[in-house]
Amino acid sequence: MAETSTTRDEPTAIRPARVGSRAVAWSAGLVVALLAVVIASAALGPVGIEYPVVAMILLDALPRLSFSVPDTAATIVLRIRLPRIALAAIVGFALGAAGTVMQGFFRNPMADPSIIGVSTGAATGAVAWIVVPFVIPFGLGLQGAAFAGALIAAFGVYLIATEGGRTPVATLLLAGVAVQTFLGAVISYLLINSGESLERVTYWLMGHLHNASWGDVTTTLPLALVVFLGLLAYARDLNVLLLGENEAHSLGIEVERSKRILLALSSVLTAAAVAVSGVIGFVGLIVPHVMRLLVGPDHRILLPTSALAGSVFLVAADTLARSGPAELPVGIVTAAVGAPFFLYLLRRREVRAL
Repeated sequence: MAETSTTRDEPTAIRPARVGSRAVAWSAGLVVALLAVVIASAALGPVGIEYPVVAMILLDALPRLSFSVPDTAATIVLRIRLPRIALAAIVGFALGAAGTVMQGFFRNPMADPSIIGVSTGAATGAVAWIVVPFVIPFGLGLQGAAFAGALIAAFGVYLIATEGGRTPVATLLLAGVAVQTFLGAVISYLLINSGESLERVTYWLMGHLHNASWGDVTTTLPLALVVFLGLLAYARDLNVLLLGENEAHSLGIEVERSKRILLALSSVLTAAAVAVSGVIGFVGLIVPHVMRLLVGPDHRILLPTSALAGSVFLVAADTLARSGPAELPVGIVTAAVGAPFFLYLLRRREVRAL
């Protein structure tokens, strides 16, 4: 009997190790892909720089390493291109992770980080700051206004959908649609009255990274990492919630508490990304879905791999956006690439319920 018990318990005992090894293996591969895309992106531009030179410049920036690199090339890479590349990686990381959580939270492959109005709220705050800055608290700034608008919209939707301490997912989704529609009307009204600010507003709404600075990176990166670690701690709860709320409750999950934390963390993560980049679509929709096809639905693996894949995708998309005859907002590129690819998945019947 003792031997039978040991044999029966063995798969349960080794499963976490297998999950960990798969997560590490996939994450390591994606980190290598990210480094390759970063080097390629830093090398491309009006002034081309050879790949080995870019690699030496990046290594030279590390402590205790020293390489002889051209000063002009080092300045171009470290001061002009690398801040933008780093911010693209952070924003892609945040949107990939937030999209994964939203798809698991709503148990719907069509969900994305903006589903509860976060992106629309950020857009409203940013457009209001550009068009009518006197209505925004003094000193908040464009990014601060966008971040505040995103959080106000997200938590407004949560309060509307919550009654008696419970937040039904269907009600939350409908409240999000209603709030997005209302805020869309507000944005349209502001656009009509934007005057000379119309071009700047339109460019922000398309999603961009052209003004990226190291200040944006140092502000966004710590927040994104801390929030991501919080989401990762709830990966098991997200797995159980896929079974349904009643089943999750019977398995010992504090359903409403987990839902509140997941919703809050993913909203903050999305708000941090949108505040520095504008509205960039399809990253949080396409990337988690593709990674789910590759690694499966276990969020202990899916969450970190989707975040890293989001970084790879957005760095590549932004490289494409700035490599043409005229620089494009990166949101145009992600939509142009993401929409046909998603239609391809639909035709292949690869988009399915979670």
